[in-house]
Amino acid sequence: MRAVGVIGAGQMGAGIAQVSAGAGYHVYLSDLDIARAEAGKDGIAKALGKLIAKEKMTQHDADALLGRIEPVGSYAPMADASLVIEAATEREDIKRKIFEAVGAVLGAEAVLASNTSSIPITRLAQAAPDPVRFIGVHFFNPVPVMGLIEIIRGLATSDATVDLVRRYGETLGKQLVFANDAPGFIVNRVLMPMINEACFALGEGVASIRDIDTACRLGLNHPMGPLTLADFIGLDTCLEITNVLFTSTGDPKFRPAPLLQKYVEAGWFGRKVKRGFYDYTGDEPVPTR
Repeated sequence: MRAVGVIGAGQMGAGIAQVSAGAGYHVYLSDLDIARAEAGKDGIAKALGKLIAKEKMTQHDADALLGRIEPVGSYAPMADASLVIEAATEREDIKRKIFEAVGAVLGAEAVLASNTSSIPITRLAQAAPDPVRFIGVHFFNPVPVMGLIEIIRGLATSDATVDLVRRYGETLGKQLVFANDAPGFIVNRVLMPMINEACFALGEGVASIRDIDTACRLGLNHPMGPLTLADFIGLDTCLEITNVLFTSTGDPKFRPAPLLQKYVEAGWFGRKVKRGFYDYTGDEPVPTR
């Protein structure tokens, strides 16, 4: 496998492009337009600049990595890719449109993968050109730092598809785990109910934002509290995943917390907009309630 296509040049897509190029693959990076794809590559260059400043990477290696990332304005160049990974927003309607569009140029033996964090793979495969060559490849944020990939096999996914993605993940130096095709897979099936329950606790006045985070951080020995983590992930993403869990299973234990919905309605998505459960406009995060 020589080339990889990445659809979506945001935080996740750019991270996937970076680690793929770092492993020696030529990467076709696309987004809604060429300007956004180029902006994604610029963000990667900025991240590499920080590594150079810390003497964790040489300028030569950074230049070589960036040289393997090619921003593209259409899906046509991805006909050359053996693996195409969709890393768009966590909305099923958007993902389906992408699969239909890229399917028109996908190679006869190429694999199409989704970086979805919760949507069932068998359901998404309905929009793919060949469900046999469709699979879930879920990276974690930030991709260059987090060492895990969840691989999710759909009902029709072939052994050859799984093997190709396994080899790809291993070349990235990631730990691979294999999940059955169920909403949320492994990590988000466990994590999102915890974050959602923290939102319920906050909304019901059980404790303050800081005390909920401190209690879970120290009492559970977690590196950060659930509300801080929700801000890092993005409250809109947390809500999308929780809605998938709720609607896909029908289980009321996954019902989204009203306060989480309210924050998303307000556009308070977390760190990416500098306001969520904390306000990030100052030197230190400040609780917003």
